[in-house]
Amino acid sequence: MQRMMRFIDIGANMTDPMFRGLYRGKQSHADDLPLVLKRARDAGVEKIFITGTNLEDSKEAIEAIESYNDAKGFLYSTVGCHPTRCTEFEEYKDGPQAYYDELLKLATSSKVVVAIGECGLDYDRLHFCPKETQQKYFQMQFDLAEKTKLPMFLHNRNTGDDFYELVKANRHKFKYGVVHSFTGSLEEMKKLVELDLHIGVNGCSLKTEENLQVVKEIPEDKLMIETDAPWCDIRPTHASFAHLKNVTAAEMALYSPPSKKKEKFEMGCMVKSRNEPCTMGLVLHVVASVRNIDPLELSQTIWKNTCQVFQPEE
Repeated sequence: MQRMMRFIDIGANMTDPMFRGLYRGKQSHADDLPLVLKRARDAGVEKIFITGTNLEDSKEAIEAIESYNDAKGFLYSTVGCHPTRCTEFEEYKDGPQAYYDELLKLATSSKVVVAIGECGLDYDRLHFCPKETQQKYFQMQFDLAEKTKLPMFLHNRNTGDDFYELVKANRHKFKYGVVHSFTGSLEEMKKLVELDLHIGVNGCSLKTEENLQVVKEIPEDKLMIETDAPWCDIRPTHASFAHLKNVTAAEMALYSPPSKKKEKFEMGCMVKSRNEPCTMGLVLHVVASVRNIDPLELSQTIWKNTCQVFQPEE
């Protein structure tokens, strides 16, 4: 097997209850998070950025990292509020400014914080939070990035030009940003790259032939990869799956270990349909195949891109 590839998973929801064995509030199996993290390390994932989706979630991520023995140089977190959670600013006991102040305090209190986010706009799920509220508190989070001098971890779903225009108007406030879990069109991608943003790719970015054509065109120096675990796994029904045919059996054993349904959980096995950071190698192989480039070479480029933007403390 060729020299092992190194990965940084820029977006993994490791505070999700699924990694504690909880599904929709029901305990289906034992907490297996330590084994999930071990599988990631075994598969060459050297750093994981845990996505903070609101104030409590961001706190939980930082606390989990600080209490985990082997976290140093391995686990990091973002701090921010996801567009679908932005009503929390207004529901907070002391009001929106106090919520913002708490995010700021959290983002500046720990060296494991690598970005502001996940923040942005999501018009696919307006039943959680209306447009105007999303826009108001997305705007506020540019100020967080400006104050902390941290890069931005951005979310954009079906927003027409609204996301682009808001980012463009605030682009002077932050040095770097990555639009994660990108599923937009070629035209959208090009406009975002013109704003000097990076593009994050995961299994959801690789579902259709149209998606693959977009990924093929992302400038090499703007490309990053992620898992968005426990979501966005690569499935046999996706266009991406055909691009895994050249992955060796030894690599598949690392990137896609044996799995069982949660009802038949077995400690040490993956859980079917619960994505994990260890699958980073699958995302890399698909992207390399689509772009017709050597996987190891591409992994080195992506590693460099990611370190340039996030500069995680060793």
